[in-house]
Amino acid sequence: MGAAVAAMMAAAPAAFADDLKLPRERVDLVAPPFVHPHEQATKSGPKIVEFKLTVREKEVVIDDAGTKFQAMTFNGSMPGPMMVLHEGDYMELTLVNPATNTMPHNIDLHAATGGLGGGALTHVNPGEQTVLRWKATRPGVFVYHCAPEGMIPWHVVSGMHGTVMVLPRDGLKDRDGKPLHYDRIYYIGENDLYVPKDENGKYKTYESPGESYADTMEVMRKLIPTHEVFEGRVGALTGKNALTAKVGETVMIVHSQANRDTRPHLIGGHGDYVWETGKFNNPPERDLETWFIRGGSAGAALYTFREPGIYAYVNHNLIEAVELGATAHIKVEGKWNDDLMKSIVPAAPIPPDKIGAAKPVDAVIAR
Repeated sequence: MGAAVAAMMAAAPAAFADDLKLPRERVDLVAPPFVHPHEQATKSGPKIVEFKLTVREKEVVIDDAGTKFQAMTFNGSMPGPMMVLHEGDYMELTLVNPATNTMPHNIDLHAATGGLGGGALTHVNPGEQTVLRWKATRPGVFVYHCAPEGMIPWHVVSGMHGTVMVLPRDGLKDRDGKPLHYDRIYYIGENDLYVPKDENGKYKTYESPGESYADTMEVMRKLIPTHEVFEGRVGALTGKNALTAKVGETVMIVHSQANRDTRPHLIGGHGDYVWETGKFNNPPERDLETWFIRGGSAGAALYTFREPGIYAYVNHNLIEAVELGATAHIKVEGKWNDDLMKSIVPAAPIPPDKIGAAKPVDAVIAR
């Protein structure tokens, strides 16, 4: 792998000239679960879309018990921001590794073609930055992640992953070619975390990512996460941080897991249209209860909310959802529809037998 990286870096141009003569658009990224403003369909021609990701190594708190974790992130969030462009556009990505960091970093974009997804061309040491341009040729949602040689899994499970969404220029369609539209979009990045414990069973803390490396690798190799979380911590999308929607609104949920398989499920709702593999050239499946996101990929689902209330959006490995943290809430406002669901008899004590009432009939056993 090292030889391949060296060969590709030697063959790459030192810098990209502005040779395309296309219009440019600079995008200000936002932290998940939110997504920067974008057109769902466009009549304009291809353009160069400029994004900037800054690597931030930082200590974060990952649960209500105050457990501290040495995270490595893109733009300070776990996961990194979603970046949206259209098929045929070019992404011009500036990757910055500030001098205050301690580790080398790069970026592998699953949506890109060649050069290990850009990983071979974007190695930056602390105090360096680089610019990569690549063409969006395949519509869908795709994972990106850090991939430094010899340290890939550690950087990924430490928070260095995110998602690119490449939309068809004429927008999303169902299997019959009918346009699909969303009123809101949320990006949920799932992360498996591996926090070492001391001899007393308490989570350990470290001064830097490098100091945690040996202990963390020991936990990682057992393949049993200590936390399974959305947006970098337990409860990041519950309670006062719950996502919001209204009855009648169609919401797109993009879900990624850069390392392990996961099974999203919306309790009380469904996937009206689901691109389980995340690729928009494939027709969406309909009316799914739970969908499967392969490790190292992203998927997308559309749902139009029909009832108000609190919906739980979970990894339906319920141990990971309930015990390890992979749960989000969506608070939906609107008018209740009795035709879809109605309580006929509220819970009450079982009534005593009435005098003269018929006794239950025993089941008849066929002979």
